[in-house]
Amino acid sequence: MAWRDSRSHRLRLLLYSLSIVLGVAALVSIRSFSANLRAGLEEQSKSLLGADLVFSGPLPLTPEVEELIRPFARERAYQTSFSSMALFPEREGTRLVQVRALEGEFPFYGELETDPASAAKGFRNGAFALLDQTLMLQFDLVPGDRIQLGHKTFEILGSLMSVPGDSPTFNALGSRIYIPERFVGETGLIQIGSRVRYAVFVRTDAAFDPATFLEENRERISGLDLRAETVQSRKEQLGRAMENLDRFLSLVGLIALLLGGIGVATSIHLYTREKIPVIATLRCIGATAKQSFSIYLLQAAGLGALGSTLGGLLGVAIQETLPVVFSGLIPFKVEIGVAWSAVAQGFWLGLAASVLFALIPLLPLRGISPLLALRSEYQEHDLPRRDWAVRLVYAAIGAFILSFALLNTESIGVGVGFFVGLLAVFAALYGAAALLIRLVRRYFPSRWAYEWRQGLANLYRPHNQTAVLMFAIGLGTFFLLSIFLVQSSLLQEIDRFGGPGKPNLILFDIQSNQTEPVAELVRAQGLPVLDMVPIVTMRLEAIGDVPRQDVLAHREAGRPEWALRREYRSTYRDVLDSTERIVRGRFPGDPESERIPVSLEDGIARELQVDLGDRLTFDVQGIRVEAEVASIRAVDWQNFQTNFFVVFPNGVLESAPQFHVLITRTETPEASAQLQREVVRDFPNISAVDLTLILESIESVLSKVSFVLHFLGAFTLLTGVIVLLGALASGRYQRARESALLRTMGGSRPQIWKILAAEYFFLGAFAVAVSFLLALVAGGALSLYLFESPVPHPGWVAPAFALGVVALVVLVGLFNSRRILEAPPLQILRAEN
Repeated sequence: MAWRDSRSHRLRLLLYSLSIVLGVAALVSIRSFSANLRAGLEEQSKSLLGADLVFSGPLPLTPEVEELIRPFARERAYQTSFSSMALFPEREGTRLVQVRALEGEFPFYGELETDPASAAKGFRNGAFALLDQTLMLQFDLVPGDRIQLGHKTFEILGSLMSVPGDSPTFNALGSRIYIPERFVGETGLIQIGSRVRYAVFVRTDAAFDPATFLEENRERISGLDLRAETVQSRKEQLGRAMENLDRFLSLVGLIALLLGGIGVATSIHLYTREKIPVIATLRCIGATAKQSFSIYLLQAAGLGALGSTLGGLLGVAIQETLPVVFSGLIPFKVEIGVAWSAVAQGFWLGLAASVLFALIPLLPLRGISPLLALRSEYQEHDLPRRDWAVRLVYAAIGAFILSFALLNTESIGVGVGFFVGLLAVFAALYGAAALLIRLVRRYFPSRWAYEWRQGLANLYRPHNQTAVLMFAIGLGTFFLLSIFLVQSSLLQEIDRFGGPGKPNLILFDIQSNQTEPVAELVRAQGLPVLDMVPIVTMRLEAIGDVPRQDVLAHREAGRPEWALRREYRSTYRDVLDSTERIVRGRFPGDPESERIPVSLEDGIARELQVDLGDRLTFDVQGIRVEAEVASIRAVDWQNFQTNFFVVFPNGVLESAPQFHVLITRTETPEASAQLQREVVRDFPNISAVDLTLILESIESVLSKVSFVLHFLGAFTLLTGVIVLLGALASGRYQRARESALLRTMGGSRPQIWKILAAEYFFLGAFAVAVSFLLALVAGGALSLYLFESPVPHPGWVAPAFALGVVALVVLVGLFNSRRILEAPPLQILRAEN
């Protein structure tokens, strides 16, 4: 009977099933792609590190380190990495780069992908260099051109396209250059204050267990100030990142799936209203309430199965595009294949959502009386208004959402938070939509033109699904606008960071005997010397009477390892910068104190768990210096200035080995490039950081992440449009009847078109207005409390997008209603009788 009853409505039922398609497609594509990611991570785990074990640290590798690794090292390779300015003589250009000097046959697993391929081995045989492909393109370089690093010139042998475990996007802040390690000394780039990282890559025997070795030698490794990384730790690190991405995107897919379920419920609600006489007739000829209900439940389940199947097929197709969408964000190649477990999961989730949401309008059908077959019209109040079964269905839907959130987040707090937040958004959208309709009905504009008044009145016609449609359209719009506003807030913060009049170029690694010549060079270019800051490197040796190694070995107090191990780059002065303010204590401190008074930034003071009067011992390049916390400072780190965790008073560190940083501002890219060229020619050891390039790189990374979110968020908006199509198709008969009556009373076709256009305009405008306001609140809250950035300004893009959604609703509505005016009024009125 379910099959026979559907014969005259199968096209409509197919349209209803499309509501669930995109939600299932989003889940299947995300889950299948995540399965491929995990498989690729497992297959390429060793090539992610390039070795079995890596030791790295800020100090040159000592004989003690060699003694540590000798028993198990089959092969080893060494790397010295640091940042430096590179000069391209043929192009007269400069750029801050990451220099990686290699000795040995790294990588042991995977390979350096170069163009030409022979360059991966050939660059090790002489004064050759491999340059990032993006750097080659930026400066229009070709193999055979030269690059100068410090005092040494190298021939470019090829372009570097891929390095095991490196992500191109997140290396954008400093392009990579590989050179042979034996030429580092000839560059003259490693001097006092140079930030250098040393690493040894080790290939071990198959029987060697790196995890056991690290556990047994943890204190010894810590004492050598080394950081150890294994294939397993790298895999776990990337695996956690992939899992977090999968969980977040799955929650996005769930929103689209829920919206599709609401679309199914709306369509079934309108569809079953037309079936009331049929159900009543079936009751008259002996069908039970259970049988009548089961007929339409089977149809709804069939819709869910069809929609879930189509969604699974679409999801498999969409995942083919995801490697392009995630390009540059994943540090290994992903082989795409169909994950049938993800397809099956998407199918059952889609079917469950379809049936659960369809039960809401279907359950009241059990209360239809055979007496309704004798009535000319069905009255809505004839169905039971309060039904315990419907309440159970609502509870089941809530349990469905909550269990999905808990399983995907694997955190009770996060899962419950997502569930409560989602309910709050649902309630706000639906409640605001219902309130708007109520206000429109109460304060109806009686002086508007007839077409506008009639279109507005259509929003509260009997059985209209205005609130549900506004909710469906508004949810997708809200999600996309919220992402856009958060992105805008972060970009506004970036713009503020490098706004007009602020420093945008910093020269660092300036030796003490170079300060005056460099300052004169800057002034000769017509540029200001905004600041010249001395910097002294040091390490924390003890907190109070407890040595650092003891604190590291017993970190029950919760002090983070990075704060104890890091190299502190400190300065000395007796005045505060414009980015600082004293929170507690006295700056620069009591000159009569027995110990040296220092000022700590409030964040590092919390991490080290120290306060005013506490003692700290620093190792200043071999000299122990005892200090006392005299003040705590709050520092605005969101400024392009030299900010410090620790500030010493004048008269203490002047004789210590140090380097200097010069800050200036250039008004044009040409002036910045000219200064960098002059500095690199005269002082090769000095590096320059151009804030403009950094901000461009950050914006590039942010744009990639935002594109991924918008790509998947579009599923939600498109699902809302499909829900709109389904609801309009369901209500076409009612609109056709109204159109026929209007034309019978003398209404023209243009008038009816205007009425329909006005109705869809108000529907879209109200939905977008509500979602826009909610997005402003959500985007502002996320920006302020999560990203600690200013409240976003929507600019012109957000309103333009909102107007585009309104135009889309009008176009979809008019397109779907075009046949209403094609049938003669007499035909429609006869069909009614």
